[in-house]
Amino acid sequence: MGDGIFGPTMDLMRSEPMQLVQLIIPIESAYRTISYLGDLGLFQFNDLNAEKSPFKRTYAAQIKRCAEMARKLRFFKEQMKKAGLSPTKSLRSGDVDLDRLEVALGELESELIEINSNNEMLQHTYNELSEYKLVLQKAGELFHSAQNSVAAQQSELEAYNTAEASIDSALLLEQEMTMDPSKQVKLGYISGLVAREKAMAFERILFRATRGNVFLKQSVLENAVVDPVSGDKVEKNVFIVFYSGERAKNKILKLCEGFGANRYPFMEDLNKQFQIISQVSGRLAELKTTIDAGLAHWSNLLQTIGFEFEQWNFLVKKEKSIYHTLNMLNMDVTKKCLVAEGWCPVFATDQIQNGLRRATLDSSSQIGAIFHVLQTKDSPPTYFRTNKFTSAFQEIVDAYGVAKYQEANPSVYTIVTYPFLFAVMFGDWGHGICLLLATLYFIFREKKLSSQKLGDIMEMAFSGRYVIMMMAIFSIYTGLIYNEFFSVPFELFGLSAYGCHDQSCGDASTAVLVKVRATYPFGLDPKWHGTRSELPFLNSMKMKMSILFGVAQMNLGIIISYFNAKFFGDNINIWYQFVPQMIFLNSLFGYLSLLIIVKWCTGSQADLYHVMIYMFLSPTDDLDDNQLFFGQKFFQILLLLSALAAVPWMLLPKPFLLKKQHEERFQGQSYARLDSSDYSPEIEPHSVSHNHEEFEFSEVFVHQLIHTIEFVLGAVSNTASYLRLWALSLAHSELASVFYDKVLLLSWGYNSILARSIGLIVFIFATVGVLLVMETLSAFLHALRLHWVEFQNKFYVGDGYKFYPFSFASLGEDGE
Repeated sequence: MGDGIFGPTMDLMRSEPMQLVQLIIPIESAYRTISYLGDLGLFQFNDLNAEKSPFKRTYAAQIKRCAEMARKLRFFKEQMKKAGLSPTKSLRSGDVDLDRLEVALGELESELIEINSNNEMLQHTYNELSEYKLVLQKAGELFHSAQNSVAAQQSELEAYNTAEASIDSALLLEQEMTMDPSKQVKLGYISGLVAREKAMAFERILFRATRGNVFLKQSVLENAVVDPVSGDKVEKNVFIVFYSGERAKNKILKLCEGFGANRYPFMEDLNKQFQIISQVSGRLAELKTTIDAGLAHWSNLLQTIGFEFEQWNFLVKKEKSIYHTLNMLNMDVTKKCLVAEGWCPVFATDQIQNGLRRATLDSSSQIGAIFHVLQTKDSPPTYFRTNKFTSAFQEIVDAYGVAKYQEANPSVYTIVTYPFLFAVMFGDWGHGICLLLATLYFIFREKKLSSQKLGDIMEMAFSGRYVIMMMAIFSIYTGLIYNEFFSVPFELFGLSAYGCHDQSCGDASTAVLVKVRATYPFGLDPKWHGTRSELPFLNSMKMKMSILFGVAQMNLGIIISYFNAKFFGDNINIWYQFVPQMIFLNSLFGYLSLLIIVKWCTGSQADLYHVMIYMFLSPTDDLDDNQLFFGQKFFQILLLLSALAAVPWMLLPKPFLLKKQHEERFQGQSYARLDSSDYSPEIEPHSVSHNHEEFEFSEVFVHQLIHTIEFVLGAVSNTASYLRLWALSLAHSELASVFYDKVLLLSWGYNSILARSIGLIVFIFATVGVLLVMETLSAFLHALRLHWVEFQNKFYVGDGYKFYPFSFASLGEDGE
């Protein structure tokens, strides 16, 4: 095959021929062999130890070792994320010794843990000292105000001949003014911080627990502080509780502990207060410098790790995947070789054998690996070689179901039919150009965008960029046929074929138009747009086009089923499924398509609804004005009889033929020669058990009955389903016309820049939001349904399973 602009041109019609291979690998070269096969990415290993627990397999210890290194790398990634760093893609590709890497990762983890531990301890101390400083400042303000209150009350206290009032009595002056000064006692106090949201509950419970025998003062902090315990910023209040007696003190301490209030010591002496504040401030400055230095060292260490992270991460994943694959291999009886089984494409045989020889040489093994093809009746995996252009179309098909091995691949046809059916519903070359510009942006920047995280929606659009490009190109084509550019017609391919013959042309009716020149060469004549006759004409044209496209695609599906049956040598399905299905479908809907084409070509006024209805109700009646060609009546009776005959043709012969085929095969196998070339010891037990299975005729007959009913009813419902092409095309055209006429032109009728600007903005947002996003998604989903249900159910089984080779290229970023 040649190379195209999108990479190698691949044969997508059938999946690649596959073979089941057995590899016998010497133990000394097993690691390198698996490594080379992983680089090649064309061998799918079968698990030969499925019955064994993962912990009892040969290389469980190595996998555990890799898992531990992967845990350390995840720890590094979390730390880098916490520091706002991201791993740098390393340009170096040199080999890294796994033993040295394990030691290096352990040392780096220990260093990071130590740095984090020291930083947490320093940060805890810093936060505690910060709170202590705030307590000293706020509590000092409370005591300072108390001293001023003492001086103001001296004159009142002289009448009682009391001693100099203490600071405590000033703070409790409201309760003690009527007391005998000689009976005053020394009060204790507790200071600290409590969360503001808990302050009211703290005060209320404190009052109840001590029966009101305490005095509480609080001061609100303007800014939130970092809590030393949780490390979170919390809004807090500074409090001082005055109490009398040890019993009250114990209750207060328990309440502080219960409410998470941090307690700090406090001195009454102002000089000591200033001295402690000065010491705390100096200590905070030292801690700040130490913490900053630790954070700088932490950041530098993480940056160093970030430069090597991608390489280390890939190496650990690679090692783990190699040992995981080695655990799928069997040890032979001599304990000197490993036995592997798996699937590979036939074209990869030479590449795999070259890799085996290379592994033998590099590991200095005296014995080479053995490559042996096994015979099997197991269904092989399905593998299509795709490129960046065809892969998106293949994903659309695989979302419905993976093709059975060697089954015809619908994606070959989907590359053309899918964007075309989308464009039939989305036909507007202005909107198509907008889609094309958007997808060209993705295509021209695909190398840069492929390495970025784009989000779910953008990632989906980027992965389907070539599908959208094809949809846009086909939309431009159908838009030119519909002659619509944001619903506005243009005379792109010449002048209109019609002109006015009087002044009543303003009535916007084609009845006053006459043909003055040759037919408009391509697409719809621009004069037809905006006339009262346009909608019925477009209705009729698009409805009939939808039927033609639907019948053509369903016929294509049945034809593909014929080639499928021929490829697998299934003559029963050729004669008793393909032939009657073609006869039934085309006797009815193929004939309807023929009538549509004949009517367009002849300009007949025949009523096709009447023709098709009375073809069933009164097939022998004369057609009169509805006759389109000579012999139509006889032809219709012949088609009707053919359609009726096709139903029992599909239903009855196939079950009996399958039964006969089963009996002949069983009889032939029972008396087969022992030296038959088809004999294979590996597959004989399976084939014997299979051949002795009884043939359930009733089950096969019921299945065929269901299949026949499904096809007969589906032929009607599927044809009707294609009318969605007509409905969505008209809806898209009418929506575009409404936005243009009722928004843009209406606002342009005002002689105001503001009104025109608002109208233009609304038109742009409506066009983008509704027509380019919602309508695109709607047409996309309807085209998807037409392919999955109406097209693929004619031939596609889709019960296969994908080929998943062991490949280092498939190791995802977060994969294990």
